[in-house]
Amino acid sequence: MDYFQLFGLPVAPAVDRSLLAKKYFELQRQSHPDLFTRHTEHEQEEALALTADINKAFAIFKSDQKTIEYFLQQKGVIEENEKYNLPPDFLMEMMDINEAVSAGDKAAVSKEVADYTANLYEGIKPIVENSATTQIGPEALQELKAYYYKKKYLNRILDRLEG
Repeated sequence: MDYFQLFGLPVAPAVDRSLLAKKYFELQRQSHPDLFTRHTEHEQEEALALTADINKAFAIFKSDQKTIEYFLQQKGVIEENEKYNLPPDFLMEMMDINEAVSAGDKAAVSKEVADYTANLYEGIKPIVENSATTQIGPEALQELKAYYYKKKYLNRILDRLEG
């Protein structure tokens, strides 16, 4: 199932959050299993499956990172459990951040990761913001892919800080 199509959203690396909530509640009102109690068992199962898809899509679209991941999967740019080679310069910077994590200065590391993430996003911001009106070319898709994997790495650092 194509979640962009299900929600009637443009295929893009970001979604309009206000439209997302509206579409979610509209779809739930139309297909909630409680509305199918007097229908056939098959129709009840279909309503249940559709509701599960709606909930899964909503969870994906609520997260910027998951939306980019889903978008890139739909475009065939990344595959599930893909092994992506991060650039050596990025890994060197992450080594410094990981050393700071080991030193235990959680507040400083959190700020550094947040700043790094914000700078990283600035590089793809034009792609994301223009994706609804212009076609995303192969180079831009690769930039999004690199951003996705770098952000995923940074999120793991943040998870370590919280754990």
